Amino acid sequence: MHSAVHFILTLLAWLIALAWLWKAITAAAFLRRVPDLTSPAHNLTPPNNPSLTVIIPARNEAAHIAACLQSLLNQQHPNLHLIAIDDRSIDSTGAIMDALAAQHSDKLTALHITELPTGWLGKTHAMAFAARHAISLHRPDYLLFTDADIYFHPDALRLSLAHTVATEADHFVILPTALVRTIGEGMLLSYLQIMGLWAVRPWRISDPKALRDAVGVGAFNLLRTSAYQQIGGYEALRMEIVEDLALGRRIKRAHLRQRIATGPDLVSVHWASGVNGILNGLMKNLFAIFRYNPIVALLSCVWFTLFCIVPVAFLALPQTRTPAILTFASVAFLYILSSRQSKVSPWYAVIFPLSATLIVYSIVRSMITTLKNGGVTWRGTFYPLSELRKKPNPS
Repeated sequence: MHSAVHFILTLLAWLIALAWLWKAITAAAFLRRVPDLTSPAHNLTPPNNPSLTVIIPARNEAAHIAACLQSLLNQQHPNLHLIAIDDRSIDSTGAIMDALAAQHSDKLTALHITELPTGWLGKTHAMAFAARHAISLHRPDYLLFTDADIYFHPDALRLSLAHTVATEADHFVILPTALVRTIGEGMLLSYLQIMGLWAVRPWRISDPKALRDAVGVGAFNLLRTSAYQQIGGYEALRMEIVEDLALGRRIKRAHLRQRIATGPDLVSVHWASGVNGILNGLMKNLFAIFRYNPIVALLSCVWFTLFCIVPVAFLALPQTRTPAILTFASVAFLYILSSRQSKVSPWYAVIFPLSATLIVYSIVRSMITTLKNGGVTWRGTFYPLSELRKKPNPS
């Protein structure tokens, strides 16, 4: 019995180590295929000056909205219009939008939503409302959906549009640069970036056959207007908490052309303040990612535990020490690769198991809280679980 346990533990340790090694090797070989828009080769201007409307929904974002809008007003693309949507804010968000719109009436429109219709999330409703407005009045070639706390480098839209046109993309995502202000933030954000490589292989995004490799990022979802209309717009995603991921999957399943790029500092975001800020922000998202299925959520916790936490214990056993060392060496290598784009220190690999423990805790907390409350409270509005679990409308 004792030898059988040793064999099972050794086998498990090696399986985990080889899986991480394979992930490190494939990332090293293929991540270079993801273009970096800050490289000289991509310093281009989009031909024919395509029209672009940027849609910025905001609810109680008085602390960020002015900087976000000003960074968009400073963009080096002439055929640009902005639509900022005040979604039932109770702070000065709407007033800030109106003041900037009055100063830049040729470029910026401020819209205000005072009531949320039944069967909608606030954010998806605001984006759908603004998109309808943009399409009917401006008829833009492209729509960009972003968040109110994002900061854009002056060249971000020019470079992104040029790449979108050059690659004939229907949907283009640029990975945002996380602004890290505390050790806790860096620890969790770097961990999530590494684990994201298990969920999506960025180098397969452009492959129409790789249906599981789909991407959507709330900070930067740029779509050809015709593609947005083809998938049913946000009307088809009205109760999706993680609407950015759902949008990306819908685009991919419609066999539209999806592209991704990096671009350090082109699009920047400060996720949340400190460990608690990030964990609280994940509360609404984590259980939603697993489609509110407790079994899937718990199985994911088992996977995180086996692949990220258990190897620490393997370091203590002579027969599993070598594969454990290989596991953490592979993880550290992935942190180094990721840091080239994210600019987050690879030294956070040292506390990789602690980060995993916090994420497992967050998944369980998100699941229990959602089930206990019978839904999710997001930005002051309660959404029942029965509505959130409804499948999106077919394309």
